[in-house]
Amino acid sequence: MLFSPLLFIALRLALRARFLSFALWLSVFLIATVLMVNQFSGRQPATVALDVGLSTIRLVLPLLSTLLLQELLSREFDRKLYLSSLTYPRPRHQFLLGRVAAIALLMLGLLAVLGVLLAGLTTWIGHSYEQSTPPDLGLPYLVTLAFIALDLLVVLAIGTLIAVTTTTPSFVLIGTLGFMLVARSYSAIVALLTRDSTLVGHADTYQSSLSLLGYLLPDLAALDVRMISLYGQWQFLPEDWALRVVSALAYAAALLGLSVWALNRKKFA
Repeated sequence: MLFSPLLFIALRLALRARFLSFALWLSVFLIATVLMVNQFSGRQPATVALDVGLSTIRLVLPLLSTLLLQELLSREFDRKLYLSSLTYPRPRHQFLLGRVAAIALLMLGLLAVLGVLLAGLTTWIGHSYEQSTPPDLGLPYLVTLAFIALDLLVVLAIGTLIAVTTTTPSFVLIGTLGFMLVARSYSAIVALLTRDSTLVGHADTYQSSLSLLGYLLPDLAALDVRMISLYGQWQFLPEDWALRVVSALAYAAALLGLSVWALNRKKFA
């Protein structure tokens, strides 16, 4: 690849930003969380442990990727390090895509490690109590992790766009996490109002306003397919899963394209 040196440099910068330390503490936090919640379920300890473990991964990995974006992009511009990194005879998009690719590789590697760790903990917990519906840690679990990786890719793409366009590094964290929370929750709120319109006043207006977000934001809640692994039944996989995957990939690609366009037009002081 033409930007492989940039990818190597970005990986070195990420490791220098104490990525390995964060990954280690995240692994310890995951182990402690899973072992503690296991004590609160007497009938399905393995299922509860797996459920909470997946929730922890879906919450913390986007946070860590956003922090890396702050370090490798926003602070690069804030500290005026672009005076050296962007002066070489190479296109700006290689610099940007090299940084994003490095973060994506690190996040996918960490996701794989945490996935193996969580599977091991769930198996160990399952030996202490035989459930009538044990979780499936085979192909359904791998599919669940793949959908988590896709969710993480979309969050990384919006974080990249914010990092390129904003002038305040701290807004990268606020804006990306705010986007993630809205994209993961609005469809559930719409479904809840559909079932019970008495929860809020003027429910129809409120519901229609939230439905408009579907044209602007991806439905990240639809990428949470953990039920197929928690209960080992493929019927919980949505029938339109292929459309959801394609739409999420297209959305991420569009955001990265906008990021490249914004960086090429960006004027540095």
